[in-house]
Amino acid sequence: MLKRNGLYSLLIVILFVISACNGPQKVLKSGNNELKYETGVDLYEKGDYNKALQFFDILRAVYRGTEKGEKLTYYSANCYFQMRDYQIASYYYEQYVQMYPRGEHAEESAYLTAYCSYLESPRSTLDQTSTFQALRQLQSFIDMYPKSPKVTEATKLMDDLRYKLEIKSYHIAVLYFKMEDFQAAITSFENLMENYPDTEFKEEVLFSITEAYYSYAEKSIFTKKGERYEKTVEAFNNLKYMYPDSKFLSIAQTYNDNAMKHISN
Repeated sequence: MLKRNGLYSLLIVILFVISACNGPQKVLKSGNNELKYETGVDLYEKGDYNKALQFFDILRAVYRGTEKGEKLTYYSANCYFQMRDYQIASYYYEQYVQMYPRGEHAEESAYLTAYCSYLESPRSTLDQTSTFQALRQLQSFIDMYPKSPKVTEATKLMDDLRYKLEIKSYHIAVLYFKMEDFQAAITSFENLMENYPDTEFKEEVLFSITEAYYSYAEKSIFTKKGERYEKTVEAFNNLKYMYPDSKFLSIAQTYNDNAMKHISN
């Protein structure tokens, strides 16, 4: 008797699971769009984002331009966000802003468009296409909603992204130096100073420019040496002026003294 009851209970559980699995699928295949909408929203509210998207993907075109279409676009973006697919989430948040610029979630979606791109931004050693995209989108959000309470946070995110680009620029310049491509290294270091005048690497960059000009002069043909030794002295003076107690000063002084000897000969 107990065994029979156990089998009966197991059968009930199996039938319930099958019914639960087939229920949404039957609705999905039906022609009742209203029922599909209600089912999709119910799945969304229960946190079953993957299944909810199956309904939303069908219904967005059906309800495009309507109140339900607005909700479906916003819900779709949220589903992808919760599933951590930030690239697609950003796409749907941006689509929401474009299609429903006066919508209830327009400001939030404009911010989340950029925030998703921010989350997609990789470490500094990798390609920074997502970083530049996030910067453009964050600036666009600030321009569009200058009084938004999210402006302060958006500005901080932009600072984080710029710092990542700053680090990448510094490492590229250092790499050129290690490869003994001194002209490219000098250009990269100087661009870093121009683009990020308050860089935390300023002292090291000024020293590196001095070192790079001296190394460049040493490897140059005779007719180019004088000009590049003069640049060495100029770079040294910049370092000494900006950082009179620099830890690099003694080494840089040697480059400067040797350059001066070549200039005077």
